[in-house]
Amino acid sequence: MLKSHDISGYIDQAHLKSDAQIETITEMCRRAVELSVRSVCINPVFVRHASKILKGTETSVGSVVGFPLGANTTLVKVFEAETAENEGATEIDMVMNISAAKAAELLYVEHEIHEVRKALSSGTILKVILECPLLSDPEKVAFAKLAVDSGADFVKTCTGFFGDATIKDVELIFKVVRGKAGVKAAGGIRDLKAALAMIEAGASRIGTSSGFDIIEQYRRQTSK
Repeated sequence: MLKSHDISGYIDQAHLKSDAQIETITEMCRRAVELSVRSVCINPVFVRHASKILKGTETSVGSVVGFPLGANTTLVKVFEAETAENEGATEIDMVMNISAAKAAELLYVEHEIHEVRKALSSGTILKVILECPLLSDPEKVAFAKLAVDSGADFVKTCTGFFGDATIKDVELIFKVVRGKAGVKAAGGIRDLKAALAMIEAGASRIGTSSGFDIIEQYRRQTSK
């Protein structure tokens, strides 16, 4: 069982809705600091604002690249990543090119991940999103390995747009990347039970828009 304060360190509190407002992002960042959340994951347009609020805190600023379809060109993904980092993001969640993956174009996917990794400073965390609901198990294994070999610090299950994270997928990815990279489970994780199950399966990050509720549930449970 985790210690009472530990689950907050697993949480990437996400707010990636297209109608997000700056006031909501401001409040989310302040709440994230209060609860010692590991990071916030927000759309690129809010990175500069969030970075000012979170400067000097333990909560990192994360943003997305090629989100949610993964269909941007490599040059665009590189530009997105560089811009986010320049504006204060220290964590990047990049959707790999799903079309190329399904066509077994391994060299293309390898190149785009490598180029994004090369564009970022060594201290910036790169998480590669596989979009597991659209992949077969052999594809998940192949592209999890490829992501790590191309410089990913984390392999992430999915965006949540095409299906949810599963324990099976987390376990599968964990077996491939263990000792080389972390696993981020995201998609449909809305309560403490689901979050703990993903951690037990091997996830070291939980991407969720329900992170604050999960932390509060955990603290109530462990204070009894």
